[in-house]
Amino acid sequence: MDSLISLVNKLQRACTALGDHGEENALPTLWDSLPAIAVVGGQSSGKSSVLESIVGKDFLPRGSGIVTRRPLVLQLHKIDGHREYAEFMHLPRKRFTNFALVRKEIQDETDRETGLNKQISPVPIHLSIYSPNVVNLTLIDLPGLTNVAVEGQPDSIVADIENMVRSYIEKPNCIILAISPANQDLATSDAIKICREVDPKGERTLGVLTKIDLMDKGTDAVEILEGKSYRLQFPWIGVVNRSQADINKNVDMIAARRREREYFANSPVYKHLAHRMGSEHLGKVLSKHLEQVIKSRIPGIQSLISKTLAELEGELTRLGKPVAADAGGKLYAIMEICRIFDQIYKDHLDGVRPGGEKIYNVFDAQLPAALKRLQFDKQLSMENVKKLITEADGYQPHLIAPEQGYRRLIESSLVSIRGPAEAAVDAVHALLKELVHKAVSKTPVGFSCLAELKQYPTLRIAVGNAAFESLERMREESRKATLKLVDMECSYLTVDFFRKLPQDVEKGGSPTLSIFDRYNDSYLRRIGTTVLAYVNMVCASLRNSIPKSIVYCQVREAKRSLLDQFFTELGKKENGILRLVGTCVMQSKQLGSLLDEDPAIMERRAALAKRVELYRSAQAEIDAVAWTK
Repeated sequence: MDSLISLVNKLQRACTALGDHGEENALPTLWDSLPAIAVVGGQSSGKSSVLESIVGKDFLPRGSGIVTRRPLVLQLHKIDGHREYAEFMHLPRKRFTNFALVRKEIQDETDRETGLNKQISPVPIHLSIYSPNVVNLTLIDLPGLTNVAVEGQPDSIVADIENMVRSYIEKPNCIILAISPANQDLATSDAIKICREVDPKGERTLGVLTKIDLMDKGTDAVEILEGKSYRLQFPWIGVVNRSQADINKNVDMIAARRREREYFANSPVYKHLAHRMGSEHLGKVLSKHLEQVIKSRIPGIQSLISKTLAELEGELTRLGKPVAADAGGKLYAIMEICRIFDQIYKDHLDGVRPGGEKIYNVFDAQLPAALKRLQFDKQLSMENVKKLITEADGYQPHLIAPEQGYRRLIESSLVSIRGPAEAAVDAVHALLKELVHKAVSKTPVGFSCLAELKQYPTLRIAVGNAAFESLERMREESRKATLKLVDMECSYLTVDFFRKLPQDVEKGGSPTLSIFDRYNDSYLRRIGTTVLAYVNMVCASLRNSIPKSIVYCQVREAKRSLLDQFFTELGKKENGILRLVGTCVMQSKQLGSLLDEDPAIMERRAALAKRVELYRSAQAEIDAVAWTK
């Protein structure tokens, strides 16, 4: 069973070493799940004397005012032999055999953390004491509760201490050792008052009554010790500490324990309770109770560790690996990120990811709708047809068919198709840019990671700008190619279409008709109908060829060479590194500027890595302990 207490000791030390002090933060805490005994009491309640009696050594700082200003995690280890020594976790290779030096180191370490202005700190001091005269036990000595701030302390010190004590004892895994002096009214005890609030049923509280030998004559603490005045689940334990005179005379702890046993055994009032009184009995009770609590909590702690470790590792994986320190590593990281970005972008276009289907909607719906909205009827109105044909004839009216008139009517109608063609180019361009935003927000960083590219703001902007510049060039090429299709239709008319048209003579007409007869409504209407049929034929053809041009110039090129220019610039930096070894530092800085990771993410990753290390260590420690039911 002692291995269980040793296990918790190791886990507590690991928690402190890796920054888990149980305070509320954005990371899960293992500290709060570990069973512990917190020692609570007001100033001058005899709290320090109780701890020293359990240990059997003078080692705690003494004085007026607030002496304990940081939690002291006191781990007692029973060993064979006669040697006694102490070790601090912050001084791992130093053993203290002089316990006066232990007291001084507690004071010095407290001042190093809190300064000399009597402030308090939640960061615990870990002290391990090895002795054949102790039981295996872990206690957390908390600052004494007070009602008044001493000189040099802020007015908030009273509330600060109470909040620190509460942060420990309100945890369900905390066993509360409540120290109260017998020579004061129990109703005014600071320890009992706060314990009533956090543990109203007394299920986690063990009461200790000090200074029994200092009570006024004619009074005693029998009703309290028998649980009649204030009942707890566990029996009250009375102790008789050394007096101040004994402390000044350096009375030996062994002698003090013997006098304590004699006091209870020989007292007519407490004689019937002597078997469960005293510091030695208190230490045994605490050790046994702590073992039982640890044993009952181990399965839950194992489950918590497994669950939390999976969550922490998952988040750490999503954040990705830290940025490489050397220029080559940074260049490789950038290239890898860009490669994955490029693949995700292609996946959007190829239908593996959503977004590419919107481009087809431009070709299938937007472009045809825009072509239908072109007002060819106005362009081919009777007045306009007559005007253009007359102007095209000039001083010499056409003889058979108004060929120049046809050309002008067709060209003036086809020119209006340039608008829908350019609109289709711009619409696809906007969609391609939208897919860049999507790919940037979903690009994983590192290897098998899910962290987003947005954690590198400068690289995200550089990649996005490079992609947008490429898309802009592709749009310009696409616009030129697409408008050329329209211009080609204007510059050369399909002859076969007009060869199939009936001639006036074939219709019974006469080439000798006057020019006014030639421009009658029926004739002009037939010309307008013919031109409209030709324009519609061209629209149908362009409806198929414009998407081909756009896909070839924009979509296809975006898949092939979206970041080619960006890679070229990176290649120049890589070549510079290879050519000039002396510029490696400069190049590293240039590449590093692209990987200026958000400081909050860097801090989060470092904190997660420490917490993962803690939980893995805890898991290994628990698995290594062969404990029995």
